[in-house]
Amino acid sequence: MNQLPIGVFDSGLGGLTVVHAIYERLPAESTIYFGDTARVPYGPKSPETVRRYSLEILHWLLTQSVKAVVIACNTSTAHALDALRAASPVPVIGVIEPGARAAVRAATGRGIGVIGTAGTVASGAYVRAIHALAPGAQVIQRACPLFVPLVEEGWFDHHATELIGEEYLAPVRQAGVGALVLGCTHYPLLKPLLHRVMGPDVALIDSAAETASALAETLKEKGIEAPAGAVPTHRFAVSDDAARFLAVGSRFLGDRLAEAEVVDLTP
Repeated sequence: MNQLPIGVFDSGLGGLTVVHAIYERLPAESTIYFGDTARVPYGPKSPETVRRYSLEILHWLLTQSVKAVVIACNTSTAHALDALRAASPVPVIGVIEPGARAAVRAATGRGIGVIGTAGTVASGAYVRAIHALAPGAQVIQRACPLFVPLVEEGWFDHHATELIGEEYLAPVRQAGVGALVLGCTHYPLLKPLLHRVMGPDVALIDSAAETASALAETLKEKGIEAPAGAVPTHRFAVSDDAARFLAVGSRFLGDRLAEAEVVDLTP
């Protein structure tokens, strides 16, 4: 079992930030990534729909004999983590709790901003996770629904994206937060832009590295780490438009992303 791959999924290509962090933290581990490009974005969809989509992806990943699953999607983590854990015979790790831990450390007693999709923000999952660690923390949330399509379009540093960012983040900046949680795995591609908008004294929290560390701990605890020196393999699958996924996704992974297969999840 130790040499089986880790399944990673997201609503689109943003979860490749988590895959990159797994490569860095766990270089011997093989991975299978699934991006639900036919149904992105998940943020505006109902919790029930997000859970259904997430369970469909889980079931496909299990048919690929994965040894663990990482939900590289904040909206799926917020709405489907419990359901996936109940349905999965292998460990399932989400991105919210690791991101909350990093935010509490980085904020150093100041407020914490959270930006994400409408679904993630409405769920209150980050607020609960942060308050479980720091009950008195001030948390300011802001939904940024246009960021995902802008990232999917490759507009990481476009003037229009910056104008939208200024509008979305004005209340968060005015609150004087010490850390800003990038509560969607697409958002790390906007880091340079978000640094300009928020200013240099606000830590931007990308949960990818924290999630990779949580995965490493889980694999060690279960005794299912890949042996040292193992030669990993990496597969990529999408539900639509592999060519566009490769074109934009290469900005996350470079030459490592050379091929993607299209998978139909319908029964």
